[in-house]
Amino acid sequence: MLRITEVRLPIDHPEGRIREAILEKLSISGHELAGYTIFRRGVDARKRNRITFIYTLDVETPKESDILARMAGDPHVRPAPDTRYRFVARAPAALKERPVVIGTGPCGLFAGLVLAQMGFRPILLERGRSVRERTADTFRFWRRRVFDPESNVQFGEGGAGTFSDGKLYTQIRDPRHLTRKVLTEFVAAGPAGNPLREQTPHRHLQAGEGRGGHAKNHRRPGRRGPFPDPGPGHRDSKR
Repeated sequence: MLRITEVRLPIDHPEGRIREAILEKLSISGHELAGYTIFRRGVDARKRNRITFIYTLDVETPKESDILARMAGDPHVRPAPDTRYRFVARAPAALKERPVVIGTGPCGLFAGLVLAQMGFRPILLERGRSVRERTADTFRFWRRRVFDPESNVQFGEGGAGTFSDGKLYTQIRDPRHLTRKVLTEFVAAGPAGNPLREQTPHRHLQAGEGRGGHAKNHRRPGRRGPFPDPGPGHRDSKR
């Protein structure tokens, strides 16, 4: 599979224009294009009168070897990297002990998820409350200075990052492509939009119930946003 980067098209382009751009870039005919997927889509809005989408496309073609040889000097046409996630281990059939994960911040939640996918049946321990309850407790402290030592900015589901963007580390240049695994799980949990495709690394957490009750934190695109609302009817709610 080939990867083409920096494919620029107007934001109002018809759907078929992507296919045409691939054929033009690779100088191949339509029957030589087996298929393509959009790996990433960004927006270049530096010029207001010419806003464009910037695509990274993964292309399937039987002419791959010929194209790579012919376009060896083009930095925007390369073999597509293998972004599949590989588990480091599998749980034994007779699992005698279960791993314990302390804290349900982003790392704790994802560690628990991956351990479960490997069959280890992890136990997650969290000192604080669920996201919605914790949000109400935190708002109560901020607005009325009523402090709960067991449920606050530091303790509770979602970790400290629930109330702060923290330090953004996108890992877009990670040669292991571990971020792809994280984004794939976001999509599986049913977020708004498609973080696998859209080049917007910030994700805002919103309290709520996920698919089948397994994922409690919905993700929605956005660089900045309000803190999670405690819910309708709550005395600290904005609604």
